[in-house]
Amino acid sequence: MSPTYVLTLSCPDRPGLVFAVTRWIAEAGGNILDSQQYTDPSDDVVRGGEFFLRVHADFGGPRDLQDLTAAFGPLAEELAMRFRLVAAEQPLRTLVMVSREGHCLNDLLYRQSTGSLNIEVPAVVGNHRDLERLAANYDVPFHHLPVTKDTKAEAEARLLALVDELDVDLVVLARYMQILSDDLCRALTGRAINIHHSFLPSFKGARPYHQAHDRGVKLIGATAHYVTADLDEGPIIEQGVQRVDHRQLPADLARVGRDVEAQTLSGAVRLHAESRVLMNGPRTVVFG
Repeated sequence: MSPTYVLTLSCPDRPGLVFAVTRWIAEAGGNILDSQQYTDPSDDVVRGGEFFLRVHADFGGPRDLQDLTAAFGPLAEELAMRFRLVAAEQPLRTLVMVSREGHCLNDLLYRQSTGSLNIEVPAVVGNHRDLERLAANYDVPFHHLPVTKDTKAEAEARLLALVDELDVDLVVLARYMQILSDDLCRALTGRAINIHHSFLPSFKGARPYHQAHDRGVKLIGATAHYVTADLDEGPIIEQGVQRVDHRQLPADLARVGRDVEAQTLSGAVRLHAESRVLMNGPRTVVFG
């Protein structure tokens, strides 16, 4: 198959933006396969709203990505566009971080192995060795980076070195039970995804499913979001939910929770890998 390309951008809204982009694609020899746009209204009458666009295009064969990016640069500068151009079929190099629970890791590696998730996992990083064998089952190298109060800075420095060495595009916290430092969060802005159960902030701390059972919850959910220094409060990418009832014990709720977490996280990774998520301040624009 001929390679195709995805252009995503955002800029202050104004008339003629779609025309300007589609004309550039046509003049560059491209054919649009899919296009989605959204304008976020603003109360600022002077500034206006923010415009978001995702275009999937075929340029009739392989093109040099750097040349295409440079060619679009003048138009982007003229219209104050923040843009990204990627090869659609290129798997996203994704480093996965884990602790002891393996449901999210297993789901990501399985989907990668079957081709249903367009990622390539060059490494799994764990602060415990519990999931080393699982990674080995998928022929993925495992790096043990234990974290203590005294070694946290060293471990995070080694993590960033791995990200650079392995040319990693995305870091996924697949139930990684360590809080990242503010510096690391800033270094990974827009390219690190976390997953957590959606009981927060109601049921914090240990045994959240026991707390939920005691309160008689009827919905089990999970939230996948970009990592920020504000713990579990980054821009949301994807959420999932499953209805439960009074017959289900805490262990049953936890099992449902694991399934929802795995599906929600893989869904968020898919959206990111396909360039369907654009940052909009503390929120996201997600093109399905």
